[in-house]
Amino acid sequence: MKVAASAMLDNLSLAVQRQAGPSAGASADEQAAKDSFIGDFRVTLSELGRNRAAAKDQDIDDSSLPDSIKETLKLIRALKAQIAEKKAELQALMRDQSLDETQRLQRADALQTELSSLSSALLGANATLIKLMRESNLSPEQVQQAGSLAMV
Repeated sequence: MKVAASAMLDNLSLAVQRQAGPSAGASADEQAAKDSFIGDFRVTLSELGRNRAAAKDQDIDDSSLPDSIKETLKLIRALKAQIAEKKAELQALMRDQSLDETQRLQRADALQTELSSLSSALLGANATLIKLMRESNLSPEQVQQAGSLAMV
């Protein structure tokens, strides 16, 4: 099955982008500081989301890798977490006997579509990571570190 690159990029954008309008008192500089750019993608997290992500991704932040690679690794982790969440939702849905068969199948189809989009986004993020690693002239230790952080 051939997937257009723009469709994959749209899926990635939809899967991870969290739109948060700037608060009434927030300047453009403050909003820009809250946004992370990964390639052509903007990922915006709420204050709570940034705090949780910072604690969860401390090992990435502590690494000696370039910032673009660190941000891509964080994106990969976020996508993996979303995929695991959707898989769990799908399994719970299939066990739920309170829904009639039609409703369950419709919801399962919707979840499978979301899983497909997230999987495509993960493939794109992994491809971006590989590209960034090739372009960054990393030391062998940094390559190993990036690989192990991507596997977590």
